[in-house]
Formats: sequence, structure tokens, C-alpha cells
Amino acid sequence: MSSNLALRALAPDVCVSAQLQPEAMAEAATAGFRSIVNNRPDFEHGPDQPTSAALEAAARAAGLEYRHLPVDGAYQSPEQIAAFAALLRDLPRPLLVFCRSGARSAKLYQAAQGG
Repeated sequence: MSSNLALRALAPDVCVSAQLQPEAMAEAATAGFRSIVNNRPDFEHGPDQPTSAALEAAARAAGLEYRHLPVDGAYQSPEQIAAFAALLRDLPRPLLVFCRSGARSAKLYQAAQGG
């Protein structure tokens, strides 16, 4: 894997990362990922964060599936956990999920796995 993608494996075919930039989408595709899930709400920490629309355009240009499931860092509802479980079930893998630091995506993954 490229050194520009700071990844942590959650499962053999699921990795988590901190905030990704649009240019990282082509790199993720080259690294073998097939899908991206963004768990960060747009404008969570100001205008310097790339929007989901910009990330989705870059992901699709790189041939990746992209989904935006924004969740709060402190609380993920049962509905959000169920929606994430459905994405885990339905999206092509390997799958890369991200948020600001990676922590909320990892927590959401664990909750969706029944933990």
C-alpha cells in the first residue's frame, strides 16, 4: 500500500483512515480498494474539509463506489449503525472507510458487527 494512505485494518478486506482528500481516491483505487465510505458530515470543522460531493466525484472518476453516511463523533444512532451494516454487506470490497481521525468509523464498524 502507498505510504500516503494512512490505513488501519479492521478486517482483511476493510480498512479505516483519517480524512481523505479527493486526490487520495485514485491512490485508493490503485491500492486495490473498490469502495469508499465517508462517515464525516460536510463542513464539520470548517470550509477546508473537502465536501462529500468533491470526494464522490474523485472516487467515481477513479472507478470506486462511494457512499456518504455522515455520523456524529459522539453518537451513532441504531438507524445509522444499521445503514452502515447494510453498506458493509452490499458494497464491493476491499472497502475503505474514513472520518476525521478514523476513530468514529472504527467505532461504527464495531457496532455494525454487533459489538
